[in-house]
This record gives sequence, structure tokens and C-alpha cells, in this order.
Amino acid sequence: MEHSNDKIALVTGGSRGIGRRVAERLAERGCQVVVGYRKNSELAEEVVRELKRLGGGGFAVRADLENPEEVTTLFDAVAEEYGRLDYYVNSAAAAAFKHVVDLKPHHLDRAYGVNVRPFVLGAQEAVTLMDRGGRIVALTSYGSIRAFPTYAALGSYKAAVESFVRFMAVEFAGYGINVNAVSGGLIQSDSLDYFYAMDGIPPIESVLARIPKGRAGTVDEMAATVDFLLSPGSEYITGQTLVVDGGLSIAAPPFHVDATAPIALPERPRRD
Repeated sequence: MEHSNDKIALVTGGSRGIGRRVAERLAERGCQVVVGYRKNSELAEEVVRELKRLGGGGFAVRADLENPEEVTTLFDAVAEEYGRLDYYVNSAAAAAFKHVVDLKPHHLDRAYGVNVRPFVLGAQEAVTLMDRGGRIVALTSYGSIRAFPTYAALGSYKAAVESFVRFMAVEFAGYGINVNAVSGGLIQSDSLDYFYAMDGIPPIESVLARIPKGRAGTVDEMAATVDFLLSPGSEYITGQTLVVDGGLSIAAPPFHVDATAPIALPERPRRD
């Protein structure tokens, strides 16, 4: 997707995983990218060096998004350096993986404080800097529409983010700002490895077999979808959640992979 080389982007959670790959793709198109990160300054600076190597630029800003004042600090840094913003990509996420009955008030507060509140406050800040219009994209996951073990806090708050996306899309359309979400299924990343390494979680192989595409997705496939939503080709798309999950969320039991003859899926038909 083509982007003008004068675009300014802010990517939260931009030092690793999907956020990093989004930042890299934007740099490949000559964008200036502000990388928001929480802890690892060495990793963040490594990302900035990579952005410059790829033909873009930018800098890193440390911000604990659970603190509303630091959300403002992040956007203040963008305003001070560039005076405006074109793309705001919200990739940062965190929550406790626990059953609903085991969630304590501080678990709920933190999940809201990391996943929902900073996205909304960030969107408010972004609007003030998008004087030429712009794009806002939030990263969510299939836990927003499907229930699976220990994901209640993160999945429910991702659903809240998707709801905010719809409201923002309507309210911001008059400002020339499109707002969308990208929902990932099983995307190969450190987060996926961590989740499936927890005691009691079924082996990931048993889940992959039930995905129509038969594999996990990649961070590049997620980033490519975000890239599309930031591109001119998506001008008439707003308020939507694009699902990148290889068909995971549309498959249901009884699964095709478990079926036997004569119900099992046939081989691809061929011409005689």
C-alpha cells in the first residue's frame, strides 16, 4: 500500500510483536514513527535504528499507559517534534490470565487501565493533532467474540475497544478520521508462546488443527492488515473490525478435521 513519505505515525506497544512490525512497514514507506514503549529502552532504541535503516525515521518514548498523564506525555512528544499526526496505532495490551471467579479488583482495574482507557484518551489526543485527517487503528483479538480459558479480562476489554471503535468512527468521520480495529486469532508471537506455555492450557497443536488454514498467523499478516487500513485504499472503511484468524472464529464443532468418511472434507475436485 502506498503512503506519502511525509506521514507521521504513533505506535503504542511498538517495541515488539505486531506493533514493531507495523512500525517497520511504515518506515519502509518513509514514514516518521514514534515508538511508544513501557519498559525495555534498549529494545525500543534498537527498533528506532531499524526504522532509520529501512528508510524512515522517528524516535522512542517511554510511557506507562496505565497512567493517564503519561498518555498525554506521549502525544506531547509527537506534538513537540512534528506538530501533527497522521496515524495512531494502538497495539499495547496486558491483563491477568485468570478465571472470572478469580479476578480481583486490581486485575480488573489494570486490564481496563492498560487496554481501554489509554486507547480512548489516546484517540482524544490524536484528534487534536490530525489537522489533515488521519487514521486510528486498534489491535484486538478473537477473545473479544469467543470465550476460552483465562482470557475473560483481556477479551472483554478488547470487546470494549471494538465498541469504542464504532462510536469513534461515527463521531470522527466529520474530522476526516477513519477508525478501525484489527482482530487477530492465533498469531505467532511471544505472547502466544507465553499463553500456550501456561499449565493446563491444551497443546497449541490441538488448536491449530481446528483452524481452517491449519496454522497460526504471523505478525506480518497482522501488520499488513493494519497497513491497508492506513492506506488510501481503505478510505471508505471505518468503524469496522477486520478479522485475521485463518477462519478460526467461523469454525465450529463438529470440526471438519475430526470428521470421518463420508463427512470428511473431500480432496479438491479435478477436471476429468
